[in-house]
Amino acid sequence: MRKITAQLFISLDGVVEAPDQWHFPYFNEEMGAAVYAGLSKADTLLLGRKTYDSFAGAWPAREEAGDVDASFAKVLGDARKIVVSRQRLEFTWRNSELLQGDLVEAVTALKNEPGGPIGMSGSVSVVRQLLAAGLLDELHLMVHPIAVRKGMRLFDEGEPVPLRLVSSETFTTGVLNLLYAPAPSPGTVGYDDVKERMS
Repeated sequence: MRKITAQLFISLDGVVEAPDQWHFPYFNEEMGAAVYAGLSKADTLLLGRKTYDSFAGAWPAREEAGDVDASFAKVLGDARKIVVSRQRLEFTWRNSELLQGDLVEAVTALKNEPGGPIGMSGSVSVVRQLLAAGLLDELHLMVHPIAVRKGMRLFDEGEPVPLRLVSSETFTTGVLNLLYAPAPSPGTVGYDDVKERMS
């Protein structure tokens, strides 16, 4: 079965909205290498409409310009891009298509198709739904040392989402590069349980 990995820039207080407004002071070669390593392994990208619009509005031009990030732009352009949207879209970026049908059913079928890893960037509402459905295999968070204090957060109100830390790394900018995987529920544990363990 194919693996789905979501990659997100996130602030210390959990904000994931509009990273272009607070993320770039912390961007360096370490982060660039981590982003490239994550997305370049994927032969398929699963993107929400807003993220797709942002990518399609920037990366094709960067590839054509042949600048320093042109090789990464080509990787993104060559990947199959599946867009989650309730609206009909006209695609101008190559290898782009609309997700057909129910999200959970379609992504379940996609995971069972032959192929390599499936990558995600941003697309918070889609990430939430896939986590809730048990379809997300890895959550790759780059935690920036800033409290943004406004904007959409990764986790909204609802049931707890248990996760297991797979790997961690600290960049020289203070950004934490954290990789999580879903974990079973830890169950109900209270103070008396902890006290008993410590005795």
